[in-house]
Amino acid sequence: MTDIEKTEREQAFSHLYETIRQLRAPGGCPWDREQTPQTLRETLIEETCETVEAITEGDSAHVCEELGDVLLNVVMLSYIYEQEEQFTITDVFNTVSAKLIRRHPHVFGETAGFAGPDSGEKTDTAEKVLSQWEAIKQNVEGRSKKSALDGVSRGLSPLGRAKKLQKKASKHGFDWPEISQVWKKVEEELAELREAAAGGNPERIEDELGDVLFSFVNIARHLNVDPGVALTRTNTKFINRFTHVEKSMAAAKLPMDGEHLKEMDQFWDEMRS
Repeated sequence: MTDIEKTEREQAFSHLYETIRQLRAPGGCPWDREQTPQTLRETLIEETCETVEAITEGDSAHVCEELGDVLLNVVMLSYIYEQEEQFTITDVFNTVSAKLIRRHPHVFGETAGFAGPDSGEKTDTAEKVLSQWEAIKQNVEGRSKKSALDGVSRGLSPLGRAKKLQKKASKHGFDWPEISQVWKKVEEELAELREAAAGGNPERIEDELGDVLFSFVNIARHLNVDPGVALTRTNTKFINRFTHVEKSMAAAKLPMDGEHLKEMDQFWDEMRS
């Protein structure tokens, strides 16, 4: 990296920081001045989801814009805490940099007994890196837990949390060794859902449906597919196809109702071919 590139990066960040500082200052934007960490939680989640969607679409210009929105939320939140004299954006950067260096001894140097880059015993596979990461987190940083699942955030989406819970359990050997066994479990859960649906007990139906969804997340994990990303792609696909149906029905001067389901199905199938 050249000195010019470094200077441009530093100036770009300073520009964003100063813009946010001005928005939050007296005489700034009324909306921005009213925001708190609590009110920005939903915005942060929304912008993150929009970034994931842009990545899935493969539109780099859109990804650039959405990453900027995520960064805006990160810097805005950091500045609010800075105003409250709890920590600064500098603390945020220094904390994450120190953590990355500490948890990558195989790159940056030995960490409390974990082999450095010049050691023949250094971590040399992605799987070992993840195990080392967790070991440093618990043994060096003192983040002890009563359960291996304690560190799974409740703030994740239900799909994301299900996947993370399963991954954590898998690291401790609690997992199906073969995907065929997972498919069998899916079939068992589907049979139980059908039985519950026939019984008509809403509470049991909800419980069994949850088991089915959890088992499908397990299938996704064994296939190395992120269930949230997969569902996002399907949502986008549904929107595109349904929009086509709406436009085609309007062009044919036909109403969107149950009496014209045959025509709607035909237009739907056009998008599938």
